[in-house]
Amino acid sequence: MADSSGLTIRNRRRKRLRYHPALLAVSAALAACSNDDREARRNAAGPQPSLERLMAVASPAAGGRLFRQCMACHTIGQGAPNGAGPNRYAVFGRPIAADPTYGYTHALKSLGGIWDPKRLDAWLAAPSKVAPGTKMAFAGFDDPLDRADMIAYLKSQSGARDQ
Repeated sequence: MADSSGLTIRNRRRKRLRYHPALLAVSAALAACSNDDREARRNAAGPQPSLERLMAVASPAAGGRLFRQCMACHTIGQGAPNGAGPNRYAVFGRPIAADPTYGYTHALKSLGGIWDPKRLDAWLAAPSKVAPGTKMAFAGFDDPLDRADMIAYLKSQSGARDQ
């Protein structure tokens, strides 16, 4: 049975299947580019890089992808309501536990200081070590580049000046 293009239904199916491997190849290439970019950034930071070196190669876009995990509890938008955790919009450079609309634990209120790269890096690595008794259940990011990417993203969502 032929359609108006002259292809039989069987041939159209075969043609469609030929595109499928091509799409897989393109997807794999894009994923590899992303991994290549990550490895290139890691190499540029050098062996056992300092936080400053990691921040120099950090990607706000990669941090935004990581922040999706945080969206189970946090929002990140100007004027957005708090979730189970506080809205993270403009957190970079702000005093710790400063949002009057959120009920922070005593553990976090007693920290003092501001959310700068060093403090954010420690928090993102192990929140419960920074503030024992915090209600934040997230264990932390093991990878220092992930933390730098997240800090770069939070900074990009803060209209923040350099700290």
